Amino acid sequence: MSRQRRRIQSRLRRAFHARRRNMSPADSKPRLGFIGAGKMGAPIARRLLDAGNHLIVHDISAAAMRGLQDAGARAAGSPREVAAEAGVVFTCLPNLDAVREVLTGPSGLTQGGALEIVVDMSTTGPEFAETLGNELAQRKVHLLDAPVSGGVQRAGEGKLSVIVSGDEAAFTRVAGLLECVGKVHYMGARSGQAQMMKLVNNLLSQISTAATYEAFVLGAKAGLDPDAMVRVINDSTGANDCTLRKMPRAVLPRTFDYGSNMEITYKDITLCMKEAERLGVTMFLGNMARQLWGYGVNHGGAKRDSSTLITYFEEWAGVQVIGAAARNLK
Repeated sequence: MSRQRRRIQSRLRRAFHARRRNMSPADSKPRLGFIGAGKMGAPIARRLLDAGNHLIVHDISAAAMRGLQDAGARAAGSPREVAAEAGVVFTCLPNLDAVREVLTGPSGLTQGGALEIVVDMSTTGPEFAETLGNELAQRKVHLLDAPVSGGVQRAGEGKLSVIVSGDEAAFTRVAGLLECVGKVHYMGARSGQAQMMKLVNNLLSQISTAATYEAFVLGAKAGLDPDAMVRVINDSTGANDCTLRKMPRAVLPRTFDYGSNMEITYKDITLCMKEAERLGVTMFLGNMARQLWGYGVNHGGAKRDSSTLITYFEEWAGVQVIGAAARNLK
């Protein structure tokens, strides 16, 4: 080999290694896993994809994964397959049984060899999160409980509230990823604290939502215009997330497509009441709200959008809360 050719090859090698050292974060990002491509999971996963991350996804529904595959994700046949390649795996699942099966089942994440951190964005309650966190720690895996709040639309916009607790070093590793999803609130190293914070927030949201529906039905029965009620209340002391978002987006237009199913809402408030009982805290309003959501679930509403709770109030009062635009379509 000529001296000139050796010099050229040497320069090429140096340039190659220099480029490797100066790779942009997008070029050098490791593969991430994501389990659960449902109403909340899919837009969260899409945010991670849009930020340039390499994503391996799994869901029990092939159809649910299709949109993420079209956006550049790679589908896996099981959680174990995901964790065979991804050191950090996000989960967003509907209930406690699903979380446990995905993490510790026969084909679960803990059967994969690459797993280091699980970021569980499901709402599971503090007791479950602490127990599962201890189990995973025995396998040298960190569990961050990272439930989210904000609904489907804000998930797609990257404007969720992401509440996190667990090992601080593990949190530091994934904090930048979580910022793709929304505003991050770290509650400390103790597992379950983020779950408790989520339940407290949900309790306020679910009580105020039920109260809002009851108040709007009363106003409609008295002849008040629903659109006017939204305008006045949102400029007054009764304003809340339901009057600001759910009423104008899902109830007044009668689309009832705000986000989560009623059975998910009922599951969340049931977890909260269970924790209150464990702590010895009396919950008058919480238990009343739980009864209302439970009524909806047990009377055909389990799979319906949570905003349809108002239809039960309407039925009892013999009136509907309909915005002008929806009335004009009739």
